[in-house]
Amino acid sequence: MSSSARLPFKHFLLALAVVAIWGSNFVVIRLGLNALPPLLFAALRFSFAVLPAIFFLKKPDLPWRNLAAYGLLIGVGQFGLLFLAMRGPNAAISPGLASLVIQTQVFFTLMLSMRINKDRVQAYQWLALALAASGIAFIASHTDGSATPLGLLMILAAAFSWACANMVGKQAGRVNMLAYMVWTSVFAVPPLLLLSLIVEGPQAMAAGLDRADLTTWAAVLWQALGNTLFGYAAWGWLLARHAPATVVPMALLVPVFGMSTAALVLGESLPAWKLIAAALVLSGLALNLLWPLRPWRAAAVAARS
Repeated sequence: MSSSARLPFKHFLLALAVVAIWGSNFVVIRLGLNALPPLLFAALRFSFAVLPAIFFLKKPDLPWRNLAAYGLLIGVGQFGLLFLAMRGPNAAISPGLASLVIQTQVFFTLMLSMRINKDRVQAYQWLALALAASGIAFIASHTDGSATPLGLLMILAAAFSWACANMVGKQAGRVNMLAYMVWTSVFAVPPLLLLSLIVEGPQAMAAGLDRADLTTWAAVLWQALGNTLFGYAAWGWLLARHAPATVVPMALLVPVFGMSTAALVLGESLPAWKLIAAALVLSGLALNLLWPLRPWRAAAVAARS
């Protein structure tokens, strides 16, 4: 692992490409949902993540229960709820706000880690949580149709499921992240298809597939290949070569790309209240991620001098 405090320019561009894909992905989701029912869309996303890649990637040397737990939490818990919340023209939450609110997974992950490891929450972490929570409350206090209370709750539940998946992924240790995503996706497909049959019904599923056009299938493939396989594989590759403190702060740009892309492509408005809410949430995220890096950066500067 590199000890440099800076990413080489090519690695910086790769990290920027990943967060741009992850951020703009919320607009891609919205485009796919114009035709496909949400649970069917999620099932197709993970199906294309599995096939044909599973025939070329060896199963990680991990218990099946770890792979199954991660697949269920990410597939059904995170993306199933996310797609349901963003469904249709009268969605419960807009793509830009969804890209912002789901980043609360950082704080859910923190709380779960503290509970499991019996660590104390530091003062700066409480402040970070308060900033982010005030941003979410600011969103909830506005009723212009960008987010409903149900939409916020669904995205927060999706973020919590993501955080639980983070805990499962941490138990997996250092593995080939691309193979891990492919093999865990196996366990996301059957429950999503079953839920789609029960909740959406075979007629809605057939109608969605009939409505699907090139844009729809491009959205599905972008979800599977761009967001899941390329995004996670590239991110894991960067983390294997650089200190997390150098790479992880780049993730702060995900909601920036999410909100700006939603504004440019979908015409999602960016009134002052949204910008204030985004500033509060991002300030909390930044404080939580960057405060612990101060001693690390000081040591890196001292080492170079």
